[in-house]
Amino acid sequence: MSVLFCLATPLGNLSDLSVRATETLRSVDAILCEDTRVTAKLLAHLGISKPLLSVHQHSDGKRLLQVWHLVEEGKRLALVTDAGTPGISDPGGYLIQEAVRRFGDALKIVPIPGPCAAIAALSVSGFPTDAFLFLGFPPHKKGRKKFFDRIGSTDETVVFYESPHRILKTLEELAPCMGNRPVLVARELTKIHETLYRGSIAQVTDSLKNGSMKGEFVIVVAPKSFMIT
Repeated sequence: MSVLFCLATPLGNLSDLSVRATETLRSVDAILCEDTRVTAKLLAHLGISKPLLSVHQHSDGKRLLQVWHLVEEGKRLALVTDAGTPGISDPGGYLIQEAVRRFGDALKIVPIPGPCAAIAALSVSGFPTDAFLFLGFPPHKKGRKKFFDRIGSTDETVVFYESPHRILKTLEELAPCMGNRPVLVARELTKIHETLYRGSIAQVTDSLKNGSMKGEFVIVVAPKSFMIT
């Protein structure tokens, strides 16, 4: 039986890769990855050499057929993203969906858990996490107002991602929906320049403007019960 390992990779700090994940990468026949250059660097660090096959949002049907042929040959495959857990706000989710639809129980799919930026940010937010809403990335154009209105009307903690090019615009658009709810903005989690910004939208925005806006961001919005007085 072919096996597909959904394997989480470090957000930045390579020491976060588990022993199990490393052993799995050594054992597979090929690795399906978002960007072969990024994965090649990780493998070089580990001293591992494996065939790499890029699978991302622009992959066509021919590339998926290559993956299906490997499955039909009984190969052991690992699916990784550039950083974090594959399938979580990631095009790897589509591959898993299609693999389940095509092969069902004939393909064994195994999670190799590890880093996830959303969970890392939630864990240090200080906000309730018994229930939370994860929203991935905001739409670039159409649907942005609906996206932020949804956050404003949600009672639970909300977590989502944003790029450095849009972080200030996103905070500006989020502000009218927030009332006095505090936020946590995490930048460059697990990396050298990891920074956590806490406070109101205005306070966090000012801190960002006075600091660096390079890197990837995770935004955590407190529930309505956490209003700043």
